[in-house]
This record gives sequence, C-alpha cells and structure tokens, in this order.
Amino acid sequence: MAAPDTDAPTVLLVDDEPDLVELLQYTLEQAGYRVLAASNGKDGLRLAETERPDVAVLDIMMPEMDGIELTQRLREDAQLRLTPIILLTARVEESDEIAGLDAGADDYVTKPVSPKKLVSRVRAMIRRQAREDEASTAQLRVHDLLIDRERYVVERPDSEESFKLPRKEFELVYFLASHPDRVFTRAELLDSVWGPDVYVVDRTVDVHVRKVREKLGSHYIETVKGVGYKMVGELAA
Repeated sequence: MAAPDTDAPTVLLVDDEPDLVELLQYTLEQAGYRVLAASNGKDGLRLAETERPDVAVLDIMMPEMDGIELTQRLREDAQLRLTPIILLTARVEESDEIAGLDAGADDYVTKPVSPKKLVSRVRAMIRRQAREDEASTAQLRVHDLLIDRERYVVERPDSEESFKLPRKEFELVYFLASHPDRVFTRAELLDSVWGPDVYVVDRTVDVHVRKVREKLGSHYIETVKGVGYKMVGELAA
C-alpha cells in the first residue's frame, strides 16, 4: 500500500475493536485520508494533542477513558476544541446519543458501522468546516456581544468577558445572530448549522441551546413555543 499523503486531511480513529479499526482505517485511507488509530481513550488523547486531527471518530465504550470523557477533554483543549467529533456506539438509546452530543460531539453513528457511511460523514464534516472557514463576515455584533468567527470566541467587550464555545455551539449562536428576530424550526437549524449530511435528532438543537444559555445567559435566544428558536433582536430594558 502506498504511503499516506501527509497533506491529506487527518482522521483520528479510536476504538478498542481491532477488526473494526482495521476495516475503517483501510476504507478511510482508500478514500484519501490519513488515519491515526488508537485502541483506548488515553492513547487517543495523546495522539490528538500531538497531531491535531481534522476529524475525530471515537467509540463510546472503551477502556481507560471512554468516548464521552475523551470528547469532553478535547473540548477543554484550546487547540482541539473545534475539532469535529463523530461518536460510534453499539447502544441505540436516545439518552446515550444526547449524552454524547451534550459532551460536545457533532455527529453520532450506531454500530454495526457501514464503512462507506462513515466516510460520507467524515467528508461532510470536512466540507462543512471548510465552508465555515471561508465565511466572509469575520465578526458580528448583537446586543452587548461581539461574535468573532476567526477566533471562535464570543465576547462582552464592556465587561471584558470572553467565552470560547465548542464549534457547534458557536455556529448556532453565529447563525441565529446573523438573522435576529427570525424564527427557525429545529429542522432548519439542523440543516443550516449541522448540515444536510449529518444525521442527528431534533433534540440536538435543544441541547445546544441549553448549553449556550448556561454560558451566555438565557435572554439572548428565545424559545417560540411549537415552532423553534430565534435570537432576540432587541433586549428588554
């Protein structure tokens, strides 16, 4: 097999099933990706810190450090907090999916995994990240917030507060702030923020709105009962 292209997008693959890792690594490399593989969360974290992958694919049930904790650790790292994360799991309960998304994952794939489907998800993540990086408006101002897309930071300049949000939380804030007072359904937000190629449940939006409110305050994003959410165009005095 030819040596991997060092300029190719890098995928971190962390799973404790050797046969599955071998199959997914082969499929991803055939699709043009450079793959870094680890069999447990601790080794995966060390690889991530050293190599800074473009996408991380993490199993949830792993020895030493599970995929939920690894996701949280990546989101706490200033250099890795924007890395797109896809979780793999054999468990299909919605509560498990919500736990993964709540930890900061971007997508969720249940086992048995279709290698071609995983490649499609990875490709979708990289395409979307490229589109986000090319966004023309670097900064938005709404209310007392400065939303800086180049640094993925939300600031309150008057109080010198700064919030470093995970990628999807930031993109949700940025998208809603780009359309103040316009109400979006959960389906519209999933399509606009997560993309049509990413398959997550409507509850994902609720989880991310809750986390944004916990950090920024509950008064910026308003729930429109029976419809969805909007960024309030003018705050009450």
